[in-house]
Amino acid sequence: NSMTDALVITETFPPRVGGSGRWLYELYRRMPDYSSYVLAGEIPGETGPTDLPVERMELTFPSWGVLDPRSGGPYWRALRVVLRRWRQLGRPAIHAGRCLPEGLLTWTVHSLYRSPYVCYVHGEELNTMASSRELSFLARRVFGSAQCIIANSRHTAGLLQRDWLVKNDRLHVLHPGVDAERFRPTAADSAWRKSVGWGDRPVLLTVGRLQTRKGHDRMIEALAELAKRGDTATCYAIAGDGPERSRLESMARELGLRNRVLFMGRLGEDELLRCYQQCDVFVLPNRTVAGDFEGFGMVLLEAQACGKPVIAGITGGTGEAMQADQTGLLVDADNVPVLADAVQGLMRDPARRLKMGYQGRVWARERFDWDVLSAQARAIFAESSPKSAGGVSPCHASGSRPLAADAVG
Repeated sequence: NSMTDALVITETFPPRVGGSGRWLYELYRRMPDYSSYVLAGEIPGETGPTDLPVERMELTFPSWGVLDPRSGGPYWRALRVVLRRWRQLGRPAIHAGRCLPEGLLTWTVHSLYRSPYVCYVHGEELNTMASSRELSFLARRVFGSAQCIIANSRHTAGLLQRDWLVKNDRLHVLHPGVDAERFRPTAADSAWRKSVGWGDRPVLLTVGRLQTRKGHDRMIEALAELAKRGDTATCYAIAGDGPERSRLESMARELGLRNRVLFMGRLGEDELLRCYQQCDVFVLPNRTVAGDFEGFGMVLLEAQACGKPVIAGITGGTGEAMQADQTGLLVDADNVPVLADAVQGLMRDPARRLKMGYQGRVWARERFDWDVLSAQARAIFAESSPKSAGGVSPCHASGSRPLAADAVG
């Protein structure tokens, strides 16, 4: 099919859980005039989603580097798949879901055939790439030849300019988004709350992988602080799984909070939506740990679209996913008393929670609905196709804006 506009390469893609894969899926499936073909990481027994052409391939490598002997084979096999499919599709532009390893495959095709490419950057991976001379070297090659680099936040874009010397004329900010039709407020459902053990207690919710930078541990400590202040009712529901789970469970036990910290595990999409709709306050107490930070925080948009006030940590790109003091509170989440103050303030003020929830719904729907963002993406892609590129040229499509004007809010 010579009509394909883009070959998209991404390790993470639905149904595999991950914000970056969800972002790409929602963007490309909403562009009827822009045809894309997705090469996605393998999931045993999975081929979908069905509303985009998706082919599964091996994209989970032992190392992102090429000097590691274990990665040579997987990189070479992946490159052969990419080249074969790229030729069959009529040599379209290639869109890399990340700088490494996807972007390195893309850069290799570019080096051989001058194929223009777009590279997405999510923020969190920059720390990994900066930790090794080899990975830094490879990343600079990928960034240096990309026709267009799409950062998920102004924070990420700033790091690309400062630390990776990416030029402004090739850099675009495109935020992740939310399906505001699906994520929407609903009436309280006491039967459902009872069925999952929440009952009529006030509930704080965090959704996300259980890893240190998400700050679940700080929220558990803040809950213990609130108990000392006399709040023995508020519960903390944690949706998700990950390497921190056993440490967090023993922490909750040791602090005497076993009945008030509810580990809900990985949930299906419908159950997750109910959690957002039925909680009282959403918290993402993110912090920077050894350079690892939260790039944006799609979960904040999903909570706000459901009409919930949010509390987020001040590091990384989370401040761009909300309006501080209007739709929620931005705090130093590493400071337990400060985090406890924020929760206590909102829990004692139902009117403020309601107002923030309403403003959050408007904010998420007007600025971050996927249809709004896919139109922005389409404008950015307008000049990053081989038909219009004629080699490599700056990616300033009509309708897309340079970074300085890309501020949201």
